[in-house]
Amino acid sequence: MSHKVAMIGLGVMGQRMLSNMMPHDQFEIIAAWDPDAATCAATAAQYPGLRIGGDAQSVIADPACDIVYIASPPIAHRPHALAALAAGKSVYCEKPLGVDVAESRELADAAEASGRCCIVNFPLATAHAVGLVEDRMRDQVLGDVMGVDIRLHFSQWPREWQIGAASWLSRRAEGGFAREVLSHWVYLSERLFGPATLRHAKTRYPDGDGAESHLHAELDCKGIAVSVAGSIGGAGPDLIEFTVWGLQQSCRIYDWNRLRVSDGGPWREEMTEIVDARQHGYRQHLDRAAAAFAGESHTMASFGDALSVQVLIEAMLPQS
Repeated sequence: MSHKVAMIGLGVMGQRMLSNMMPHDQFEIIAAWDPDAATCAATAAQYPGLRIGGDAQSVIADPACDIVYIASPPIAHRPHALAALAAGKSVYCEKPLGVDVAESRELADAAEASGRCCIVNFPLATAHAVGLVEDRMRDQVLGDVMGVDIRLHFSQWPREWQIGAASWLSRRAEGGFAREVLSHWVYLSERLFGPATLRHAKTRYPDGDGAESHLHAELDCKGIAVSVAGSIGGAGPDLIEFTVWGLQQSCRIYDWNRLRVSDGGPWREEMTEIVDARQHGYRQHLDRAAAAFAGESHTMASFGDALSVQVLIEAMLPQS
């Protein structure tokens, strides 16, 4: 059985989801909409047969769809999700859940009260590398966890492939790497170690209304210290690392889908049998999303999970 999907937002994430959902045997995208007419036209040309709606509401209300996937800028997540719930649909939403904590709390409550399956697109919820780390923690391979480091660096923000969304990604109101990237790793910290408390945070902003350029913070997850350092600017490759420092073995997830481990010596590569870890991750994530919408056991992030992450991220951005 395939899940019938209506898609709101055809930017980078919408297009990425289109290209991966279209060949997936458990999803069928039947309608889509974006506020940019040129984007709608280009998408229609690329995917003949995909119905492009006249507005968001007409796509959400399509009687043939049972799931609404939302890939709009964050401030629009709440109204689109509430409209979908009012129409009796399940919701698959991009993160962050929103930028206003009170409004997102109301949305999370509405999602829970609806009885519908409502999940948020945190790919680390199903990543193979994460599963391997969880297995090693459960089997005591790591020993006592001494701490966690999250390290992020981007030579430019937004990244080159995000330039089309620079109008909001580069601004304090909705954008920034904390909401866009750090949120994934805060989610993973809470998933692995439990609810987090923000101990302190220091954030630097450029002049004007630009999003953060530097961020340092420390979280506490039930006694586990999670150190965060993020920055923008400077020649060199981007860096995304999540390191769990164990007394006996340490694990480092990097580039989203890769894993290295160390027993005290040099890092060694794991998951070498997977040729394309990125594509493997997309497929596995959609398999688990399909299971969630079918009412089966799953590990996908709930709206409540996303709200917990949002509370922490917004607390790190006091000038937002």
